[in-house]
Amino acid sequence: MLVDNDVRRDSRVQKQARSMAERGWEVTLLGINRTEDVIPPWKVGDATVELVDYRPERIERAHLARSPRWRDPLAYRTGARANQLFGWCEAQARVLEDRRRSASGPGRVVLSARIAANRALASWRGFRRERTIEVRRKRHRMHGLVDRLSTAAWMKVLGTKSWNHLDPNIESWDEAFAPAIDRLRPDLIHANDFRMLFVAARATFRARAAGRDVKLVWDAHEFMPGVEHATAHPRWIPSLQQLEAEHAQYADAVLTVSDPIADLLQEHHGLPERPTIVLNTPIVQDPPPEAPSVRARCGLADEVPLIVYSGYVDPNRGVGVVIESLGHLPDLHVALVVGQPDSPVVLGLQERAAELGAAERLHILPYVPVEQIVPYLSSATLGVHSLIHMMNHEISLATKFYEYSQARLPIVGSDVRFMAETIRRTGQGEVFRVGDVDDFVRAVRAVLADRERYVAAYDQPGLLDAWTWEHQADAMHEVYRDLVGFDPAVIGATA
Repeated sequence: MLVDNDVRRDSRVQKQARSMAERGWEVTLLGINRTEDVIPPWKVGDATVELVDYRPERIERAHLARSPRWRDPLAYRTGARANQLFGWCEAQARVLEDRRRSASGPGRVVLSARIAANRALASWRGFRRERTIEVRRKRHRMHGLVDRLSTAAWMKVLGTKSWNHLDPNIESWDEAFAPAIDRLRPDLIHANDFRMLFVAARATFRARAAGRDVKLVWDAHEFMPGVEHATAHPRWIPSLQQLEAEHAQYADAVLTVSDPIADLLQEHHGLPERPTIVLNTPIVQDPPPEAPSVRARCGLADEVPLIVYSGYVDPNRGVGVVIESLGHLPDLHVALVVGQPDSPVVLGLQERAAELGAAERLHILPYVPVEQIVPYLSSATLGVHSLIHMMNHEISLATKFYEYSQARLPIVGSDVRFMAETIRRTGQGEVFRVGDVDDFVRAVRAVLADRERYVAAYDQPGLLDAWTWEHQADAMHEVYRDLVGFDPAVIGATA
């Protein structure tokens, strides 16, 4: 199995590795190590996790390497040259000032004149340095007409093969993973998302050239043509879209997280078969394992209303509306269960809570192992999922939705299409308009006023049974078995 992160905060890949190992497959999960530390392999259940070093030297895009002077004649040829010349003026100023302090008479007058001239030169060079920085900033953003035409031209001429021209750093992923994959000599490679699809396709080419038949399973966590990222480099998304489009054809089987995404993938990539659905559902054990409690970690009594948000936090998650509600609901507490409590976004949410006079009602809590997530969350009053309107948010249900459901928490969710339809159909919560604090407060109050009615929705026959990871793992196991032509559990039992 391949994933382009450090595994620790990715519950889906951990569940994949653990459950396939439980079904008899010999599983090695490869992730990445961006640090200088040596991280030894570890176990997730019976699966082995190894991290490959990924600290590539960034390849500068060609348009950044060219001189900026044709765009701005006052810019220096390079940023290094600009810094060098400006730094020389600063150093010269210190030398001249020291000499003037000990000078007298005509010599002091001359030095004063030289200092004035140096200041003028430093001002001029500083101005040119700022022009150099600004040109480079604009060229990095690539928002100009020439840049847009250049990107469009590469895609028009080379089609799906344009990804390497749009982002030459993509090759570094294959360079990092290839030695470990080739050493393991897999029979099947499970590639999570678009970068690993590329890496896995390259690995299968090498294996087949050496006479080994290796099967490739592509696990598409989202619909890449629908990805939106406001702060991304303008060529980042097009390059990955073309990368995925070129390599989708090499997958022997495709998995994805929802029916709408499955339909879009099949249509967009011309897949011969509809992808198999493997939902982002949690591990559910009976009896549940020993686990900490979010309520206990917040130090709250049972009757205190507690909202929980569990998962990654960034502006696209819309968590700001939850924090703003603290100013309208004076008895409410909020727990954010996050993997990076010191991230700028989380720190910003804490600052906003303090401005509202609610710092003591916002609790930042850590993740727990994947098998403990459901009991960990279950002591909250309700779960919140506050996504903003983006294409991939509209067409799937995230892991936290199913985790809240298995924890039997009423859900207050934003009106992104697929989640809103599900909440309204099942009656398990309330829907609010994205970004609307007043409507969010209304939804929370509705749940708090009649919580048991929303909890009762989980008693519908078969609802929670279908939303377990065990059910999804069976589907994934069947895909593996059909591709390689054997069931390792059966072979092990008869050996």
